[in-house]
Amino acid sequence: MSTDLQWLLIRKYNSFLVKKVPEGPIFSKEPGNLLNLHSHKYSGLANSKTIDIQSSESGLQVTTRKSKASPHAVRPARSTANVRNRSGGRRSLGVVASVAKRGYRPDLRAAALGRTSALLAAQKEKKASPPKKVRGKKAAASIP
Repeated sequence: MSTDLQWLLIRKYNSFLVKKVPEGPIFSKEPGNLLNLHSHKYSGLANSKTIDIQSSESGLQVTTRKSKASPHAVRPARSTANVRNRSGGRRSLGVVASVAKRGYRPDLRAAALGRTSALLAAQKEKKASPPKKVRGKKAAASIP
């Protein structure tokens, strides 16, 4: 079945749609959708080639769907690349960029890099905020 026909069938009704505001954008929670926008370009269901980036305990997991897999296969053919947390941001961004650049889905390169950097920022531990300093009249009053 062609990807255009699949999109026409699932465009209006599927279980991944998120409609918050009637006039606002329509979001989607489907796997493989990098921007979580409900559109044919970013759809993980209607495209034969998808890039899915997820956060895991060990780091980032980059999964791509193999488009020329046999339809009679027991499991859907997917290729997975894992990047450890301690490898650093540059390495994980390089792995994601190379997957997108090598002719798989170059149009999704910017979205994949954005999702990767957002996941890396969410994994970082936040620094503790320094204590507030007393200034002005309160500081002068506390010094006897």
